[in-house]
Amino acid sequence: MSLTTLVTQQAPDFTAEAVMPDNTFGAITLSGLKGTYVLLLFYPLDFTFVCPSEILAFNKKLAEFKSRNCEVIGVSVDSKFTHLAWKNTPIEKGGIGNIQYPLVQDLNKAIAKSYGILFNDSVALRGLFLIDPTGTVRHCIINDLPLGRNVDEALRMVDAVQFSDTHGEVCPANWKQGEEAMKPTAEGVASYLAKHAK
Repeated sequence: MSLTTLVTQQAPDFTAEAVMPDNTFGAITLSGLKGTYVLLLFYPLDFTFVCPSEILAFNKKLAEFKSRNCEVIGVSVDSKFTHLAWKNTPIEKGGIGNIQYPLVQDLNKAIAKSYGILFNDSVALRGLFLIDPTGTVRHCIINDLPLGRNVDEALRMVDAVQFSDTHGEVCPANWKQGEEAMKPTAEGVASYLAKHAK
């Protein structure tokens, strides 16, 4: 069994139809978003159980992602019409309401397949891919179907990538925005650990 990762590689490009924040249909081309950070959020299916909790949680923090020049895009194997029906269904009846980021259709499953997360030729696993302004995948996590993701951790990773890109330093375990990072040298690491190892 071989394990490969897209981290450090160019994100597989795609053009696909989506339901936009204003509930219109439009096409999204991933490479057209170069110059911004993109959080690509794969989920299995509309009208299921863990999925709406994630979709709503990312929507609740959407302004925080946007303040970091990061676009959030949801993707599943549903059609754009099913996405729209889900948005038009009230939250208390199993819908997601008027979320404000695009939901991309992947009916032929080509996008999920290109990201290596198509499960049983059926649905996407819960893959989350952070793509930088050059189109490079910098971070990914892939969860099994029953396991929802942590939105605050996704924000933390955006902060960490941006901090490292800006300052040339590396971010240690549990690093958060505003905390000290490490210089990527033996001396820098030793100095950091001497201060924080207790």
